[in-house]
Amino acid sequence: MISCGYSQTGVGVAPIEGAELMLDGSKEMLLKNWEYWKGPRFSAEDPIKWPEVEDPVTGGKAISSNDPAGAGGKYGAADIVTKKKYEDFRAHVEFLIKNEGGNSGVYLQNRYEIQILDGDYGLHGLAAVINEHLPKVEAYNGLGKWNAYDILFKAARFENGELKEKARVTIYFNGEKIHEDVSIQQVWGGPNSGLDGGNDDGKGITDRPGGLKLQAEGHDVLYRNVWIKEMDLDGKSTDF
Repeated sequence: MISCGYSQTGVGVAPIEGAELMLDGSKEMLLKNWEYWKGPRFSAEDPIKWPEVEDPVTGGKAISSNDPAGAGGKYGAADIVTKKKYEDFRAHVEFLIKNEGGNSGVYLQNRYEIQILDGDYGLHGLAAVINEHLPKVEAYNGLGKWNAYDILFKAARFENGELKEKARVTIYFNGEKIHEDVSIQQVWGGPNSGLDGGNDDGKGITDRPGGLKLQAEGHDVLYRNVWIKEMDLDGKSTDF
């Protein structure tokens, strides 16, 4: 197992040693560390329009994914991605779904979606590595409550430009291990979903880093306490 903070999972966990806090719930940090992903469906306008709102649990600050350009489930129109791009990394993302059916998503390397969707635990549902892996445990805290994904991600490996090893990931959901060193086969959702989505129907993964992306689909899904640590997982499993 990788020693990267096994006990440090779940809601409220502070950044582990060497990690960078990317989003504390404030608009100031949002604009500092994030940018719109300007893919083929992009239709928002800078600066980022994701609003700073009051955290309904603590009264503090949170950022809502309800960008007007994403209304009607128009993913790719106003998604945000970290300015910094990554290969291997450990990430922590806290989210709160305000309303029934609330929908967003966390994209690893702006490629591979970990779904956020109230009311569905299928392959396209909450905590799934979308269309590929079901979570082993149903750990959702429910509407109006904070939830946390803790992620250790290993990027795809290449030799002389040829794909040799698929990306892999281990994920904890509210402190429960739900995916253990699973491989990720492709990018789903077409060119509007992220990097390489339009390459060979999402199977044409390329050798380039990508940011952590959060999806706007016209829903009040709130985010706070997002942090990331760069890792080097050469020859290692993602299990932790």
